[in-house]
Amino acid sequence: MFAAERQQEILRLARDGGRVDVLSLAEEFQVTAETVRRDLKALDRAGLVRRVHGGAIPAGHLEPDLAERDTVAPDEKDGIARAALAELPGEGSVILDAGTTSARLAAAFPVDSRLTVVTHALPIAARLADHPGIALHLVGGRVRHRTRAAVDAWALRAYGEITADVVFLATNGFALDGGLTTPDLAEAAVKRAAVDAARRVVLLADSAKFGRQHFARFGDLRDVDLLITDTRLGDDDARAIEAQGPEVIRA
Repeated sequence: MFAAERQQEILRLARDGGRVDVLSLAEEFQVTAETVRRDLKALDRAGLVRRVHGGAIPAGHLEPDLAERDTVAPDEKDGIARAALAELPGEGSVILDAGTTSARLAAAFPVDSRLTVVTHALPIAARLADHPGIALHLVGGRVRHRTRAAVDAWALRAYGEITADVVFLATNGFALDGGLTTPDLAEAAVKRAAVDAARRVVLLADSAKFGRQHFARFGDLRDVDLLITDTRLGDDDARAIEAQGPEVIRA
């Protein structure tokens, strides 16, 4: 059986049973556990399954909610957030996009920060609302339950009226050919508006998102000035990304 045929069958089993595990798949297909892990990695990168401890669950067409996403790669996200602190301007204005890594950045803002912060993400606004040095602007609109982010016309109009020094951008996937993507069209539109509203774009994305492509595209790697990711991104991939424009920091 070719790898593509085996992966298609693994996907069918995951969708039928709700979960697959590495050892059972290895026994069923008479291959090594490492071969199965490579198959699951390929399906995960394609957005068809989501890897969990010991196996995978079907991704289907569902977008994971905020609480679920926050449990994925927490150490990597903490490292990215710490590295992103160096990109905060000494004074001026920043946009914080909706995302679990940008929320960790907000939580790590120094007490002596003196910044104007604009965000359409309710969790980020809640983290910064009591910060003594932050002038906080909350962008309104329809709030998506899965991401707690404001979208649609009100949000787009608000971003069309400002120019910030830097946007800290989140994404569900980034790829050399596929660009920056997210599952929801309305969310993608707001992300695009936030990019257009900033002089500098800093993308915060853990390496597991590299190569993933989702339904709604909101930009290209050439739109990004700096990518902050984790050390699991390989040297060759980092060079390929930098060839498209962004500087890459692996924290």
